[in-house]
Amino acid sequence: MLFAVAMTFIDQTIVAIAAPDIVRELGLSTSGMQWVVNAYLLSLAAFFALGGRLADLLGPRRIVVVGTLVFVIASVLCGCVPKGDFAQTWLIVFRAVQGLGAAFLFPAALAVVVAVFPVERRGRALALFFGLSGALTAVGPLLGGWLTGWTWRAVFWVNVPVAIIALVLTALAHIPDRRRSGTLDTRGAVLIALGMGLSVLGFQQAYAWGWDSVFTWLCVVGGLAVLYAFTRYERTVRHPLIDLRVFRDRAFTMDVVVLFFAMLAFVPVFFFASVYAQVSLSASPDQAALFLLYFFVGFAIASQWGGRILDSRGARPALRIGTALGAVGFALWAAKMTDLSMHDQWPYAALAGAGIGFILAPASTDAVNRAIGASYGEVTGITQTVRNYAASVGLAVYGAVLTHVNTDKVTDTLTGRGVPPGQARGVARDITESVTGNGDTAPPTGTGPAADAMRDAMAAVRLDFAEANRWVFYGMAVALAIAFLCARFHPGGRVDGREPTEAAMARASR
Repeated sequence: MLFAVAMTFIDQTIVAIAAPDIVRELGLSTSGMQWVVNAYLLSLAAFFALGGRLADLLGPRRIVVVGTLVFVIASVLCGCVPKGDFAQTWLIVFRAVQGLGAAFLFPAALAVVVAVFPVERRGRALALFFGLSGALTAVGPLLGGWLTGWTWRAVFWVNVPVAIIALVLTALAHIPDRRRSGTLDTRGAVLIALGMGLSVLGFQQAYAWGWDSVFTWLCVVGGLAVLYAFTRYERTVRHPLIDLRVFRDRAFTMDVVVLFFAMLAFVPVFFFASVYAQVSLSASPDQAALFLLYFFVGFAIASQWGGRILDSRGARPALRIGTALGAVGFALWAAKMTDLSMHDQWPYAALAGAGIGFILAPASTDAVNRAIGASYGEVTGITQTVRNYAASVGLAVYGAVLTHVNTDKVTDTLTGRGVPPGQARGVARDITESVTGNGDTAPPTGTGPAADAMRDAMAAVRLDFAEANRWVFYGMAVALAIAFLCARFHPGGRVDGREPTEAAMARASR
C-alpha cells in the first residue's frame, strides 16, 4: 500500500520543480501553471470522500487497483501533452484525472492497512503509514530535479514503474475484499465537488478578475454556500458520503482544524520555494531540489520525534510544538528571502519543515484513532479532504498574492527607470505571467524604452520577485500561528485502539 500511495504523495511536490521548464516549453501563463498544480489537489480533495465510500461498498482491494490504473494512465497522458494552444487545457484536465485516481487510491489503501492489522497494533501501523507516506513528499523535489535534467515529461512517466510494482505487490498480498452494506451518496459527491471547485476558482482568479470583481466573490461565496448546503444535506442522509457526527469529538475537531491551517503552507511551499529559487536565486532545477531538501531534513527529524510524543503523551504537545516552530520558521525564512542567498536560508527552511513534521502524522493519526471502528471511513474522508482542500486554497490565495505584489513592484521598478506608467504596468503583468525561472541570465531582447529598461533592471526584477515571495511566506507563518491558537484548545490525552472513543461509543449506542 505504501508503494501504491507513493505516487500520489510524490506528485504533490515533483511537478513544482519542473514547473519553470513546463512553462517555458508549453508557453503556459503563471496562473495556468498554478492550475496545473492545483487541479490535482482540488480533484483529490473533491473526490476523496467518494473514493472512501466506494472502497467501503466495492471492496478496498478492487478500488486500489482501479485508482492505480486511472492514476498511471493519466500520468502517461500528462507526459504526452502536445505543444500548442491546447497544451494548457490538456495538462490541467489530465492532472485532474490524476487527482481522481489518487482520490480512489489513497482511502482504499488506508482501508487495507486498517483491515489487516489487529486492533492493538493499528495505532502504530497508522502512525508508520502516515509518517512514511508524508515523508515520500521529500522524494518529489529530488527526483524532479534529476528527471527534469533529462526532460520534464519524465516527472509524469516515472509513475509507470512505481504503479507496476504496486499492482504486483497488491496481487501477491492476497488482500481480502471486505464490503459494507449501504448506498452511494451521489448528490453529496456532486455538492462537495461543486463547492470546492467554485471557491478555489474564485481565489485562483482573484488576480485576473480583481478582488473587487462580482465574479470573484460570486465564486468564493457561492462555493462556500454550496459547501454549507452539503453539510446540511449530509445530516439528513441515511448513508452519507461523510458522517459529520464525528465532529462531536472535540479532539478530532481540533486535529482537523490544525491540519487545515498547516496544509495551507505544506504543499504550496514546494511550488513557491521552487520557483523562487529558480527565478530570484538563478538556481537550476537540481539546485532548487537541494534548496527544498533543507525543509525536508527538518520535516523528517521532527516526524519521528512527533510520533514518539504522540505515543507517550498524545497529540496535543506535538501540535503545540509544531505550530509554534512552523510559525517562527516561516517568518524567519520570509525575512531572509530578499538576501538572495540560498545557503543563508537553510536553518529557517529546516525549522519550518520541523514545524510541519511535528504536526502532520500526529494530527492525522490521532484523528483516525478517535474513530477507529465503524466510523474510520468518515474520519479519513474528512481529514484527507480537508488537507487537500486547504492545499488548493493555499495555492490559489498565495498565487493571487504573489502575482499582485510582483506586478506592483515591477511596475514601480520600471516607472523609476523612465517607462510610462501604463506601459510599465503592461510589461510587469507580462513578466509576472510568463516567469520561467530557468536561471537564464541573458538580458531580454527587443528595442524601445521598455526593453532597454528591462535590460537595466534584471537584478531589480529578481529582487522584486523575492519580495513578492516574502509576502507569501509571511502568509504561511500567519497560517501556522492561527494553527497554534487552535492547538491550545485540543483537550489532549492518548487514544488506545483498544479503548472505545466518544465517537465510537455514540455510534455503538445507536
